[in-house]
Amino acid sequence: MGKLFGTDGVRGVANTELTGKLAYQVGQAGAYVLTKETKKQPKIIVARDTRISGTMLEAALVAGICSVGAKAISVGVVPTPAVAYLTRELGADAGVMISASHNPLEFNGIKFFNSEGYKLRDELEEEIENLILTRSDNIPAPTGEEIGTWDMDHSVIDKYIDYVCNTIPGDLNGLKVLIDCANGAASEVAPIALARLGADVEVIHHKPNGVNINKLCGSTHMKDLQSQVVGRKAEVGIAFDGDADRCLAVDENGEMIDGDQILSIVGLDMKERGILKRDTIVATVMSNLGFTVMSKEKDINLIQTRVGDRYVLEKMLKHGYNLGGEQSGHVIFLDYNTTGDGLITAIQLLYVMKKTGKPLSELKQCMQIFPQVLINAHVKNENKHAYIEDLEIQERIAALEEKFKGEGRVLIRPSGTEPLVRVMIEGKDQAVIEKEAQELAAFIEERLQ
Repeated sequence: MGKLFGTDGVRGVANTELTGKLAYQVGQAGAYVLTKETKKQPKIIVARDTRISGTMLEAALVAGICSVGAKAISVGVVPTPAVAYLTRELGADAGVMISASHNPLEFNGIKFFNSEGYKLRDELEEEIENLILTRSDNIPAPTGEEIGTWDMDHSVIDKYIDYVCNTIPGDLNGLKVLIDCANGAASEVAPIALARLGADVEVIHHKPNGVNINKLCGSTHMKDLQSQVVGRKAEVGIAFDGDADRCLAVDENGEMIDGDQILSIVGLDMKERGILKRDTIVATVMSNLGFTVMSKEKDINLIQTRVGDRYVLEKMLKHGYNLGGEQSGHVIFLDYNTTGDGLITAIQLLYVMKKTGKPLSELKQCMQIFPQVLINAHVKNENKHAYIEDLEIQERIAALEEKFKGEGRVLIRPSGTEPLVRVMIEGKDQAVIEKEAQELAAFIEERLQ
């Protein structure tokens, strides 16, 4: 068995890679590592998204938690950021979310939060992983009345809804919003929250059946939302992913608004209100060049990290920044939550629209989008880091970097959760960068299959 933890927890195809047995081991080792210093019975929040494999994995995970004497509290289908919030709010020792986020139905995953609602440090993940891989006998196995218990409390999601509604100082009265819930974890809570704030809410893809999560909908498939925003004459569309830790938007003309643009709009508003700490936004190297141009023009400090919301968060915590995120729509408002939160992001964006009275098509003009192409090269999972050592691939990359030098850039990176190498090229001519990106991706696939 190889490395278990990727960039966002343990993920794999449910029942073959992420099996019930592995879920049990992860629950057992995770509960032990995260609660071994606790003097009373530990309490762990457990939640899931709408995937058909979720209940199977939850049962196995909870069995592992109970096997070390901890108490599991299942809160049902809720967004990932709700787990981070509820872990803090309910004074739990840890939280666990069962979800594969934006990935297809057959995948699932397990991610932990510590008692403060943050994703785990690498050292803790490694400790959990080592206990599993070495089949350590250091994990206690209590008996009798010391065995853990499993409770269910689906009502606590109301605490999260109340909380996100209080992250703005006003309301969204009269704003006509169309929501795409991706048939996922936002399907119940997002419509309730936005309606409570006074928005005129219509909802699509909000009827999960276990197998339709992210299926041609949500933040990874925006075409239906774009079409329906125009058809229904909505002022704005919001698309969540499967576990609602991210969102993207659509303006009234059906044009997509990505995470860079959302960060620009809300960041400028926060700067004007004097609440953008150190006038800084943290983003990643995948951010569009237009974001860099905007930040220079508007006197905003833009700090870029490696790809992954965990690295954005690390930088924010280290230096005291309160806004950061990714082009994909992961946006972290550190004043309100400890992880990317799609619902809070949506509410903050909608509040800028309501407060200014400006349509999203006008607000987005604060940032010019430079043409950018992202092509996925499908490779063997064990080969997705090998492009770094392949001399022929590196020669092709170097040639492209020289070609676009000064007028664009080339960025190659392995996916943290899938058997992919991502090829991103930015430049002035859309047709040219598309052709080059497709040819490079095809070459990488040929070399690494």
